Amino acid sequence: MAETGTTLDDYTDRYAQRIIGMTASEIRALFAVANRPEVVSLAGGMPYISALPLDAVGEVIGELVAKQGASALQYGLGQGMPELREQICALMADVGIDASVGASPDDVVVTIGGQQALDLIARLFLDPGDVVLAEGPTYVGALGVFQAAQAQVVHVPMDHDGLIPAALEVAIEEQRRLGRRVKFLYTIPTYQNPAGVTLSEERREQVLDICERAGLLVIEDDPYGRLGFEGEAPRPLRARRRDGVFYLSTFSKTFAPGLRVGWILAPHAVRDKLVIATEANILCPSNFAQSVVSTYLSTMPWRQQLKTYQQIYAERRDTLLTALSDLMPEGTTWTHPAGGLFVWATLPAGLNSKAMVPRAIAARVAYVPGTGFYADGTGQQHLRLNFSFPPPERIREGVRRLAGVVEQELATRAVFGDTGPLDAVTELPRPGAHAPGPDLA
Repeated sequence: MAETGTTLDDYTDRYAQRIIGMTASEIRALFAVANRPEVVSLAGGMPYISALPLDAVGEVIGELVAKQGASALQYGLGQGMPELREQICALMADVGIDASVGASPDDVVVTIGGQQALDLIARLFLDPGDVVLAEGPTYVGALGVFQAAQAQVVHVPMDHDGLIPAALEVAIEEQRRLGRRVKFLYTIPTYQNPAGVTLSEERREQVLDICERAGLLVIEDDPYGRLGFEGEAPRPLRARRRDGVFYLSTFSKTFAPGLRVGWILAPHAVRDKLVIATEANILCPSNFAQSVVSTYLSTMPWRQQLKTYQQIYAERRDTLLTALSDLMPEGTTWTHPAGGLFVWATLPAGLNSKAMVPRAIAARVAYVPGTGFYADGTGQQHLRLNFSFPPPERIREGVRRLAGVVEQELATRAVFGDTGPLDAVTELPRPGAHAPGPDLA
């Protein structure tokens, strides 16, 4: 093959243009070291699968294969199993997404987790140069999908009540003034990843009104809505409007991420195009994985299992918040999530969470730097902490190690001064944290 200059990749000049937008996830890059047993990992977003009755789940799967293997191990429909789509509609009805707002098994498309759902949306709606509005910070996996589609992600600020409606209006107006085409708002309104905040009841209606007036689609991503531990979450956006709102969810956080089963509830006119895109992409979602989920929902006490998860995660959330309050240096702030899996922390002024990662790993603690959750690489002063997977004693030990790293960074800064500019502070402090800070506005 001909020489291609100094690149280490001999195929550089052959790639499609869309490859330019594909970058490695900061979370995945950490996994190799974060999963070492000596490292306390507060980095991942893994549910605590050991809380499942694994023996009983194994028996159900064995029986499924023995009795229905000929169909469960066969090809399936591109839209997904009819029985599972009906069960998904029953699940959504629990939170107000029912026939009164147009929810129907006919309009549910089963996907390979929530990630494929995002990819299908991008395939259908995004052209190179289109703008996606998203909370700042937002889910790193969504950023990867949108950037691979060569779209521009523009962040809309949040505070402790979630996305700020006035800032959304400003963002829409600014993008249109610049002549850019805004296709949709991508939002995780309930127990947001990574910030942990929840869009307030009042703001949900305001956001929907703004998007309706602007002619914007709304992509509502709801992986965590059933994992609340401070009362009921507000009704999803899709429970309030039937037109222009796509609802995405997954069984990864409430059952088993390894099965990779999620879904999209789409407006009826879009359903067929989603199925066509699915068939072109993967032919069909796994019949076996769908059958396992369907059997789990129909034969096992999954509602009680949700309560078990809620109790475990509430204890671990409380452990993390207490440890942060007890151990972190002055000037550190953090959010107080009412559900989900994550706390968003802000370091004392002048510290850079990404630059700190090697020193944190050396101290045997892992987190995700905030830069991974912004399309423009800002977020250096922030970091995401996960509380769902480590046991309480490991969480506290992890915070102890992290606090030591931060204290060392502060001491170094006191001696050597400013090590370089940081992005503007976009602080989401929790009440009672060491130092109050302004809401992101």
